[in-house]
Amino acid sequence: MTLEEVLIQKFAERAQCTGNALEEVLLSAKENDCLTVGVYESAKVMNVDPDSVSFCVLATDEEWECDIALQIHFTLIQSFCFDNDISIVRVNDMQRLAEIVGDKTGQLEDAHCCLITVCYITTPSDLIQTLNNIECYELLIVSM
Repeated sequence: MTLEEVLIQKFAERAQCTGNALEEVLLSAKENDCLTVGVYESAKVMNVDPDSVSFCVLATDEEWECDIALQIHFTLIQSFCFDNDISIVRVNDMQRLAEIVGDKTGQLEDAHCCLITVCYITTPSDLIQTLNNIECYELLIVSM
């Protein structure tokens, strides 16, 4: 195995680990009602309480790259996130993100933008879940 092949393999493993960590964080946030899905819904949350936002996930794929309105929304959301020190994670598989954050009936939501908001601890099980989320989030940040 050449050095180039080893580096490509390591990069692929790291990307898989990052994707798994992001999926865990999204599922956990969805479980705990700390997930906002949709461009307009996310904009509302960021406008009302930007301090409650932990990070933002922006997703697009080739099908939506030519959508000027969506690109303008992305630019505004990115600018707002930058101004408010909100981390942004970009993903390129909107369909997969929609599957993760969609509801149980199979309805896919507008998953171009998702916000992970702060969850408040009310029970010991919430504390354990929050600690697990922190580990996933730290893994996600370190992997990037």
